[in-house]
Amino acid sequence: MKVIQVNKPGEIAIVEKPMPAEPGVGEVLVRIKAAGICGSDVHIFHGKNPFATYPRILGHEAAGEVVKTGAGVTNVKVGDHVAIDNVFSCGQCHACRIGRANVCKSVKVLGVHIDGIFSEYVNLPADHLYVVPVDLPWELAATLEPYAIAAEAMDRGAVQPDESVLICGAGPIGLVILQACKSIGARVIIMDVVDSRLEKAKAMGADAVVNTKRQDLEQAVMEFTDGEGINVAMEATGVIPVLELIVAKLMSPAGKVVVLGFPVEPAKFSPADIMKRELDIKGSRLNNKKFPEVIQWLADKRIDPTGLVSHVMPYAEVERGMDLFSNHPEEVCKIILTFDEK
Repeated sequence: MKVIQVNKPGEIAIVEKPMPAEPGVGEVLVRIKAAGICGSDVHIFHGKNPFATYPRILGHEAAGEVVKTGAGVTNVKVGDHVAIDNVFSCGQCHACRIGRANVCKSVKVLGVHIDGIFSEYVNLPADHLYVVPVDLPWELAATLEPYAIAAEAMDRGAVQPDESVLICGAGPIGLVILQACKSIGARVIIMDVVDSRLEKAKAMGADAVVNTKRQDLEQAVMEFTDGEGINVAMEATGVIPVLELIVAKLMSPAGKVVVLGFPVEPAKFSPADIMKRELDIKGSRLNNKKFPEVIQWLADKRIDPTGLVSHVMPYAEVERGMDLFSNHPEEVCKIILTFDEK
């Protein structure tokens, strides 16, 4: 079978690998049908992901068809269409014991710490698979992992229907968070530096958009909130000055800051800015078993992934996909690779 592997930073190849062994107890053999290219995949390719090791089979956003099941599997059956939870945890550390396995002290993520799902076939634990409707196109089923990230961010920010929300970054993660916030009635302003992404945000229901190359973000936020400041900020750009501005000037009293971007450089905050407004500053990483919630969102028509996918291409064109993602952000939202057998 074919897999997409980064041998070392800057070197990606389609490699022949043996088929997986027969699924063991609690395991399932899945034929991957579609998988999304994420920013973290691109960062691993370019050697800019601090968590990655090499060589590595990429990929953590995928959907596929159940081919075989091992002993003891009851939640899925052969022929089911499934989305894949990419987060693996120990089940024993403090985070796992209190129900936050996504930040397990030894968390492992498909395609980052362990080999991923840019592969024609893969064996996976049954408890990491969630059945999706058979009439959901494969390329849309592969977007459910980003929506699970949105569900986690919503939970961490405790977003309420009457709150104002600032989303920093109108890429795929920003757009899925936008849909989630709008689905409960929150008011959303979203910023980016790419007009085409902001146009997509408008089409998905953003109440206001800001291109910070031409507009002042602080002024736009204060106009949007009648001078109160934003209630919830979702920082997904990973740009340090943006996070610093959020904490220093953009938040309302009792505001909540959710940090999704993960640059390694330090940021500078005044503790007084946090204390005097009693700000909550929280990280949001991966997802904490959010797939059932997201599949229900889909059933209830609270989200619509159709506008998220900008490109669909066969897996053999992965290098073109990486180039588009890296060098043509104005053209790209979510790129999906297909793994249909020829």
